Amino acid sequence: MNRRNMMLTAVIILGIMLAGITGYLVWSATHNRYVKAEDIGSFKDSAPDMEMSGGSGNPVQAEGRPEDGDSLHGNRGGNEPWDSDGPWDPASEGQLAKAGDGQGSGTDGASLEDGLGTAANGQDQDMDNGEPGVDGAEDPVIHFVFAGDILLSDHVLGAYDKARNISGVVDGTFRSIIDSSDVFMVNEEFPFSNRGAAAADKQFTFRLPPEKVSIFQELGIDIVTLANNHALDFGTDALLDTCDTLDQAGIFRVGAGANLDEAKKPVIMEIKGKKIGFLGASRVIPVGSWNATANGPGMLTTYDPALLLEEIKKAKEACDFVIVYVHWGIERDERPQEYQRTMGKQYIDAGADMVIGSHPHVLQGMEYYKGKPIIYSLGNFIFGSSIPRTALLKADWDGEVLSLEMVPGTSSGGYTRAITEDAKKQEFYQYMTSISYDVMVNEEIKALSEE
Repeated sequence: MNRRNMMLTAVIILGIMLAGITGYLVWSATHNRYVKAEDIGSFKDSAPDMEMSGGSGNPVQAEGRPEDGDSLHGNRGGNEPWDSDGPWDPASEGQLAKAGDGQGSGTDGASLEDGLGTAANGQDQDMDNGEPGVDGAEDPVIHFVFAGDILLSDHVLGAYDKARNISGVVDGTFRSIIDSSDVFMVNEEFPFSNRGAAAADKQFTFRLPPEKVSIFQELGIDIVTLANNHALDFGTDALLDTCDTLDQAGIFRVGAGANLDEAKKPVIMEIKGKKIGFLGASRVIPVGSWNATANGPGMLTTYDPALLLEEIKKAKEACDFVIVYVHWGIERDERPQEYQRTMGKQYIDAGADMVIGSHPHVLQGMEYYKGKPIIYSLGNFIFGSSIPRTALLKADWDGEVLSLEMVPGTSSGGYTRAITEDAKKQEFYQYMTSISYDVMVNEEIKALSEE
């Protein structure tokens, strides 16, 4: 090999070495940036309340899906028109249901029978999951949380998909409140089904595929009412699919079912040694055929309250505390109709300890009757693209005294978040006080006078 070829070979080798060094330096710098980005993402995942605002003003959530089996709740291991002592067996009269971890099917994968939390393995379950207090004693207080209407709209599904988990739909403050509760109850404003045809002559009809019930599980929903003007949007097959979907998911349901006996029966949970009864009914249905019959699917209605009053009385005989969740009122009306106020008091006279309302899609006021609260409407909680005012209602019962608190919030782009600014919170409390009846809404809800 002559001198010239040797020099050329040396230059080539030197060039390859320099290119390798340069490439390593570039890769190293880039890798460090990715590592830092991942560390930031991990930090955000560990602190979900620390959200950053994107250009649209909506929170930007860290990506990452919870591992299979993870739960946000301690109880278990489009365009919309409103933008701006054992498990209870329906076939067994008077039998009670105990709600528990997983609420029905247990951990062995056994299926549910007959709906409403009947465990196929026959094992009783309860929700006696009180956490130790500061002195190490079990917390004797039962912590309820209630929300209003939930629809998994396109906006909501988009927000969920963007974040890849429930953090894109509900903020950390609200999720923490739900996680700390013994029972979380909502109004499910749609059926879970792939079957049926949209109801004729109905402007808005809603339906979600059954697999989307996983979002309810992530959110920590324990019980829903199906008594509303959308549960039969796609007919009785879709309603029955909804019942089956909820049962398989371990989520209790009231207010509707395969027949009237099932629709009118309460769910009775045993929590911390107390029996809590839940009933659901609607005074808003589009056609009479939505009523459940002796042999036909549908819901319990309360245009004539006699049947619901009878079920409340029976529930009170079996329970320490009875909650009635009713669909009523006029959409977009912040004041209850006179019949709401009359019926709410009738429910309490019959034995209800608390009445919760939905349907108006906005918050309505509240009042106390014989020392017991009637909350006329909790409005929308998770719904369309915009909810100017919403709230979670916290209700703590120590076996004697019921204490209420409203946690104000708002929603945009399918993302519902708590209001944290003091001025806005006070504005919310003042508004709720102004539309209520002798009730002061502040950090705690208090009756100004007792009827």
